[in-house]
Order: sequence, then structure tokens, then C-alpha cells
Amino acid sequence: MRILAIDSSGQTASVAVWEDDLTLAEFSIHAKKTHSQTLLPMLEAVREKTELAMETIDAIAVTSGPGSFTGLRIGSATAKGFGFALDRPIIPVPTLEGLAYNLYGTDKIVCPLMDARRNQTYTGLYEFVKKDDGDKYDMNVIKEQCAVAIEEILEACNEQACRNSDRSVIFLGDGVPVFREEIKRRVRVPYSFAPAHMNRQRAAAVAALAAKYYEQGRLQSAAEYAPEYLRLSQAEREKKEQEAANAAKMAD
Repeated sequence: MRILAIDSSGQTASVAVWEDDLTLAEFSIHAKKTHSQTLLPMLEAVREKTELAMETIDAIAVTSGPGSFTGLRIGSATAKGFGFALDRPIIPVPTLEGLAYNLYGTDKIVCPLMDARRNQTYTGLYEFVKKDDGDKYDMNVIKEQCAVAIEEILEACNEQACRNSDRSVIFLGDGVPVFREEIKRRVRVPYSFAPAHMNRQRAAAVAALAAKYYEQGRLQSAAEYAPEYLRLSQAEREKKEQEAANAAKMAD
């Protein structure tokens, strides 16, 4: 099975081609350019260097949110475009699950953090459970991805680690540098940070997780697929706030 994976949910843009437990190619870039400038050239570079015939793709995996509203829209439009053009299914991968999958096999509780502004984070809690029949792992969702105040998820980390006294927590994502001081101040259990080569979005991890979802039948058509933002965009929030303010003035 061959999967084309796209992750444009954060500052790092990443694309990969995955086939039968092997990453054939991965291209990631963390730059100030917008994903609309980088994503398609990255895809073309991967296609050219691997001599990939696009019709040999079995499915397109894409991070489905949450994350950057603009980034998710660009990734969604790209995935849907390929899905329509190739008549291939979309494999939606929740952003935080794809990010946590970077740390596949760790014995720690995994807490990805993405900066959602206003002292909030997109986050979740995950663990890897070894299968009884070999040396592979399943990822267990302890806390579904959500948009919460940083204090809330850090307290959840404390609670989870305290229930399992031999467990520690590992943090990753672009929220780590933003909330590092809060982590130091509020986390009361052993913790660590993922190394630099594993602490941002990677399409190869998204593809590997998507392969499992493919086997489980977690597929959508290009027409059905839409990203999940978890909360309103800034423009939508400001519009609602203005509408509420106007309604209050009229009531007075």
C-alpha cells in the first residue's frame, strides 16, 4: 500500500510518501513562507526525486485539525484536489495523534502541545501499549484532542502520572517553547521534552499512523472530507464579540 501524506497544520510543512512500512521520501520545512508557497513545490520535489507515478497512490493522508486555520485549509484543499483527480480516498489523521506518533514506542505519557494563542493549547494525552503478539505497539488515546487552557492540560498530566507512579510525561510541539515556564512551574511529576528531530509535525509519522487507520476503514471520499478546527477562527471570534457588543448597546 502506498500513501501520500500531508501535514500543514502548524509552522512546519511536511509531505511524505510511505509504502509497506517504509518511508520512501519525506520533505519538511520550517520557514516563514506560507504553506501556499511551499507545499506544492515540496510535493513536486518528492514526486520527481522518487519518480513517483501519482496513479500508484492508494490513499492520501492529511492532518485533519486542529491547528493553523490557513494551514489546515491549504492542506485540505491539496488533499481533496489529489483525491478528486486520482479518485482516491482521504485518510483524516487528527493533528495531535499524528504529532504524538512521532514518539512511537515510548513508555512515557505523551503530551503534544500546539500554541493556540490566548494562553490556550491544542493538546491531548497518549500512550503506547505493547501488543501481546509481538514487539509492536498500539497508540491509546488517554485524553482526546482538545483546545484548553495550558493549566488544565498540565494538571491532567499530573493526575495521569500520579495514577501510574512509574510513568513520566514527555512534551513535544510548537507549544513547548511558549509554555516552558508554565510547565516548569506547574508540573509536579517527572517530565522531559522530545528531542529536536522529533518535536514538530512530520508527514512520515502521519503516514505510518494513517496506514493503521486505512486497515480499520477510517476513510472518507474527497467530497466528504473537511478539516476539524475545534474552535472558531480569530475573525469569527471577533465577529461574534462585535455582534454581542452591538446587541448589548441596543439593549441599553
